[in-house]
Amino acid sequence: MQLVTFLYVATVARLAELRREAERGDSPVPTAVIIAGLVVAGVAVTGIVLTKATDWMNSIDNP
Repeated sequence: MQLVTFLYVATVARLAELRREAERGDSPVPTAVIIAGLVVAGVAVTGIVLTKATDWMNSIDNP
């Protein structure tokens, strides 16, 4: 029973501490948007490079 009481008090104290902290940094949404943009840009660059490399390899004559 003492363990349950300790866990309850520790949880309530931690939640109260989290509510007190007004400045918790940026929202995760802008970070997620930036990451998604970087992924899209990376896929686009990879596609362009793959296309250019394939065209270049196909342009080489086989002896």
